[in-house]
Amino acid sequence: MKKLIILISMLLVAFSLTGCAPKKTVEITFKQNKPEIDAQLQAFAAAYEEETGVKVNIVSCGGSSCSLGDMLRSDYAADEMPEIFPIDGIEAYNEWATIIDDLSGEEWVKDTDVSFKVDGKVVGFPVSIEGWGMAYNADLLEEAGVDPATLTNYDAYMAAFAKIDGMKAELGIDSVVSMAAGPGMYWVTAHHNFNSLLSNGLPYGDRSVVDALLDGDIDETRLNEYADWVNLLFTYADNTVLTTGNYDSQVGAFLNQKAVFLHQGNWVDGNLTAATFDMAFAPHGSSKTATDGIFVSAPAWYVVNKDSENAQAAKDFLEFMVYNEIGQKYMVEEAGMIPAFKNVTLQPTGKLSKSVMAWAKAGKIFSWQQYNFTGDFRDNTLGPIYNQLASKEATIDQFKALLKKALEDNAD
Repeated sequence: MKKLIILISMLLVAFSLTGCAPKKTVEITFKQNKPEIDAQLQAFAAAYEEETGVKVNIVSCGGSSCSLGDMLRSDYAADEMPEIFPIDGIEAYNEWATIIDDLSGEEWVKDTDVSFKVDGKVVGFPVSIEGWGMAYNADLLEEAGVDPATLTNYDAYMAAFAKIDGMKAELGIDSVVSMAAGPGMYWVTAHHNFNSLLSNGLPYGDRSVVDALLDGDIDETRLNEYADWVNLLFTYADNTVLTTGNYDSQVGAFLNQKAVFLHQGNWVDGNLTAATFDMAFAPHGSSKTATDGIFVSAPAWYVVNKDSENAQAAKDFLEFMVYNEIGQKYMVEEAGMIPAFKNVTLQPTGKLSKSVMAWAKAGKIFSWQQYNFTGDFRDNTLGPIYNQLASKEATIDQFKALLKKALEDNAD
């Protein structure tokens, strides 16, 4: 009996010690490629930890000093992949497909139209909605007597640009358009502007032009009209900004009212908070036919690493972002995003973001199709071709021929 009592006592002590053992803190790593929202995301992660006890390590890697793609490849080699990271399209998805989780069963899926899907499965959480057209200074357009509602095709832009150019001294501007096409800014031309060729004027999601180009089938009328649009923008741009300018100089010219139009998207709102003028987006004029819409999509999607033991914690974090007031305020009020989820009623304060929302609400939007072409093709093949036209190393006819050949070669 005495031995039995001792044994029971020992078991009770062991159970007591086990029960009092400290719980392991759940910890996930979230790597993302927008350094401009790092402070806001860090603050949100801290608030999330306070609410839930789950620690979220935020690592931001982007811009000219850090490549997230290279960082992730190193992480994979070291078996240290984060729980959450972004992809920007099918090319990036294909690189990481073996570790990307199926998110089809998540609650937020029903509240968005722009999740990333592959073979019918939802695999990507939309970071936000972004859009671009031709940003314009509404006050200067009014002073010049140009109605932005008329700017829906090439001829309308050509007439408006010529008129405004003749009023440069009166308006106090250096150029009609603030455009950049030099090295380091190929994402403006070979990504965003290139998309005008691919989807302008087409029903949302229409891949007809993309698929034809990928097969080497080129609509020369569409290509030539698009090339004329590029040439028009370059002709009426400040040559210094066009050929050697960076992001700051391009956006700064518009902010300081030295240019009436800006070829950028609503992500520049944070750089335009000091603007004293009204602004909005007009469509691109890459066609002789009117195209009444702008380019709108999710710019990237967060994916979850299914191989992590904390994959569920990563999913919970994303859900919190959509349905908790703290997460919603982070997206809209702190990070300045246009929410991709219908249940979020908060409105962005940026004028260009409001314009994107207005175009989207009206259903006047065109797809982003540029990511159906590889990054290598866009950055290393197309980018230098735009630069040749900008720097006058190529005429408009040579530009058209170079563009056509590049697309044909890409299809081989």
